[in-house]
Parts: sequence; C-alpha cells; structure tokens
Amino acid sequence: MTEVHGRVRRAFADHESFERIADDCYELVTTPFDGRVEISPAEGGRHRFAVTVRVPTLGAVVEGDVAPVVEDGWYETFALRLEDVDGVMRRERDVTPDVEREGDDVIVEAAFEDVNERRAVDDAAALVDYVEGTYVQGVIPGYDYTDPVAGILSRAEETAGF
Repeated sequence: MTEVHGRVRRAFADHESFERIADDCYELVTTPFDGRVEISPAEGGRHRFAVTVRVPTLGAVVEGDVAPVVEDGWYETFALRLEDVDGVMRRERDVTPDVEREGDDVIVEAAFEDVNERRAVDDAAALVDYVEGTYVQGVIPGYDYTDPVAGILSRAEETAGF
C-alpha cells in the first residue's frame, strides 16, 4: 500500500462542498449533519473512501416525547430507504450502508474504492446528500421539531414560497 496521493487531496480541495478537518479526513459543509469522508490507499492505484454520516434520531429533534413504536418504525424505514444509495452515484457501485443507532444519533457508514478521485469525491458528496434527503423524507408531520430539522424545514418552506 502507498500513501494517499496528492491528486486525491486536490480533488477534495477543488470540491467546494468539502473542508479538510484532519489528515486525510474531510467534512461535507453543505449539510447540517455531520458528514465525513476518510481516505486511505487501496490496491491497484485505488483509494478507499469511507463515508460516515451522523444524524439525530427522531426523538432527539422533537419537542416532547415520541412513542417507542414510532421511533422504531422511523428508524427501520430510514435504514431501508438508505439501501438504494448506490443509485445516486456516478459509477455503478455495490454499496450497502451500515446503519446503527447510538444513543440519540443514527450513524450511517459506507465505503467504496475508486481510481478516479474526482468521481469518487462527487460520489462521496452524493452519498452524504442522499442520507440528508432520505432523513428529511422521513420527517413525520404533526411534531414540533428543533434544529437542525426545524432549520431544514424552514429553508424548504422559504424556497417553496410558503
């Protein structure tokens, strides 16, 4: 194995949605959720792009209580919807994210390898955006939400002209 190529770092630097937060770790700054990509070398001139997105559980962003059956159903639906993430990528990939609850967070992890660093950076951003979009689709009407969900919903209403 070799070290991460400078061309991969340049691809992240050129992508306006990412900021470097540590050595070979980048954060997508266009989402209110914590979306990170860690890069490591792989065989055959490829690099491994490990994407982690941390989003709050439904109960963590609702004022008041959420019944356990609602919380569990929301989580199961969210995890199922994420299975289609490979459809948003520029290259056909066999990517199935791991989705786990950890306290008030849901952690989504997926990884892929590519030799084309610019395509891979675009795909990593698309993966994080897909998680955000899937999360927002799962917002259940009738609850009073706190941030970051309240902010997302407010921006959506402003954009729609409501």
